[in-house]
Parts: sequence; structure tokens; C-alpha cells
Amino acid sequence: MAKVEIREVQSSKEKRDFLTLPWRLYQGDPLWVPPLRRQQAELVGYRPHPFWRRNRIQTFVAYHRGEPCGRIAAIVNYDHNECHNEDRGFWGFFETVNDFDVAAQLFQAAQRWLTKQGMRTLRGPMNPSLNYTLGTLIEGFDKPPSLMMTYNPPYYPELIERFGFHKAQDLYAYEGWVHQLPEVTAKYGPTALQIMDRLGLKIRPLDRRHFLRDVQAFIGVYNASLKGTWGFVPMSPEEVIHMANALRYLLVPELALGAEIDGRLVGGVLCLPDYNMRIKAIDGRLFPFGFIRLLWRKDKIKRVRVLAANVLPEYHRMGIGLVLLHSLAPKALEWGIREAEFSWVLESNWLSRGSLEKGGAIRTKTYRIYDLD
Repeated sequence: MAKVEIREVQSSKEKRDFLTLPWRLYQGDPLWVPPLRRQQAELVGYRPHPFWRRNRIQTFVAYHRGEPCGRIAAIVNYDHNECHNEDRGFWGFFETVNDFDVAAQLFQAAQRWLTKQGMRTLRGPMNPSLNYTLGTLIEGFDKPPSLMMTYNPPYYPELIERFGFHKAQDLYAYEGWVHQLPEVTAKYGPTALQIMDRLGLKIRPLDRRHFLRDVQAFIGVYNASLKGTWGFVPMSPEEVIHMANALRYLLVPELALGAEIDGRLVGGVLCLPDYNMRIKAIDGRLFPFGFIRLLWRKDKIKRVRVLAANVLPEYHRMGIGLVLLHSLAPKALEWGIREAEFSWVLESNWLSRGSLEKGGAIRTKTYRIYDLD
């Protein structure tokens, strides 16, 4: 490609070019699902979001003959670096035409900016952290992504690796289908009942009357359960509240179950209907009427994403996760669910991977996190 200009995003036009570039790049791609526009503006720091109260971001747009052709965000996640004792910079929100020169100049721009911030290594893509969307799709290009999962053209891994990035960790998506439930229930149901009896375990759905309190408690279990996991940094209290408010209208209480022992929440499983086809239909616009179209008759959505199934560390390996998924099965049947995606699961999380594979789930997609040392 002829001369490419990389600009640090500052003006309103440059922000608009950054946000709308995917619509230009993915025009005509039947698998691509647009992001929710307002949420995307928050996650890149163009609108207020609690993640940016402490962390920093600089976005860049690549132009060819005055037209945007690529973008990237350079991110300093102070919480990550304090938690893991690193000087690591992150990149994310990466999009580009199929041209190595454009990709390389975007990576160089992010690298230079992060070096000035004192960062010594790079990791990505994070959009903007492990608690949000992340990873480059490297396997599973035959189906559209599930809700809040990434999608990219097949040429992205080659561009990233050609620049010098190497694999840091893979993340997997698994799928299960309703026709598997009778066999799985018959096989693991008696064990689940024994575990419940032995631990005095109570399973309950999310409480509609105390929705925010319950969602915050669920996210608290999520934070505690992943402590010590590769790359994980707990959400701040402000992020937890923000996330709880965002999930208020998306969650189906019957598909969000908590496990309690003596009144204490020790585990939880959160499922969301896969709204992606509706998001595509409204082109990512929630206002003025997209919000209504998104949420109307949620029971008509027959695919879900199981986005979290977590147990407090002191209760690991007691079978509580098995009980939660077993208890979810009748709820899924009542809702008329036909298929579920369990995502994402770290490559290094052998416990979760083993449980899913024993239950008959099939790995359908692989996403990759890259490092540059």
C-alpha cells in the first residue's frame, strides 16, 4: 500500500473514524456482528467508564489517501501491573485491511506510546482487559460469534505473528446441545444430588426483588474465584456496579443460578440469551427504538451463552460447578433453549475444560492472546 498516515486520535472526526471503521471493513461479511455503539465508545474511553478512572488509553487511526484503513488502542492497565508485578502494556480494538504495512505501523505506534509510559512488553488484544472482550479468533470462522465474543477475518493471526508477536494463551469456546441433556442428566444427576445433600447446598435463581445486590454478589464470587488465574485482575467496585447495571435488562433471572451454603453465596452460573442476531438487526444502535427491539420477547431466543460458572476457591473440587450446571438443565428446557456456548475457557484451565468435555461439550472456536517481549 502507498504511504500510510498514523494519527493519534484527538478530534471528534478521528474518534468517529475509529468507532465506525469496522462497518467499513466488514461490509458484506455475513458473520460479523456490530458492537453496541454506546458501549464501544465507553470501552475506548470516549465516554465515561469506571475502567478509565485509573487506567490510560491512546487510540490511533491509520489513513490511506485520507480514508481510514486501520485502528488500534494502546492501553496502560495499572491494576494489572500492580497485581502481577509487571511493566506490561496492552493493545486492543485492533482492526485493519489485509496489509502488513498498515498493521505494522499501527503496532509500532502503540509500542512507541506504551514505551513512553514505561511499559516494557506488550500483550493483546484486550478490549480493554481480561474482564471484557478479548482475543483474536484463530479457529472457528464458519459460525458467527456469540454475544460479547470477538470476531475477525482469518488474515489477522498472520499479520500479528508476522510483526513478531507469539502465543501467550489460547481461549476456547465450547458448545452443547439440548439433545445431550437426557444422557448427561442421567449420568451425573445422582452425583449432583449426593453433593447437594452432603454440603447442604441450596440452589436458587437470581432474586428479581434484589437484582443489583444479587448481581454484585455473583460478580464478587467471579472476582474471588479467578484470583491467581493467568492474567486475571479483579473488577473494581465501580466496575462491578457498572456491570451490574448493564446486565439488569439482559439477564434472565431463571438462567442465573446461585449456590448457597448456610445462606452464603459460594458459587454461581450466569447465562445470557445470545442477543447477537438482534444486535445485528438494529446495527448496534440502542436508541431511539433499538433497545425495545433487542429485549422484546427474550424467550424467542433459543441460544444462550454461559459466560460465567464460578465457585469460591475454598469450595473448589467439591462438585459445586457440576451441581450448578445440572440445576441449569431443567431451566434451559423450560425456556426452550436448543444450544449453549460455554465461553471463554482458558487453555490452562484444565478443571473447567475437563468438566465440559466429560459432559459432551464440543470445542468449536479458539481465540489467542499474544505477547511481544
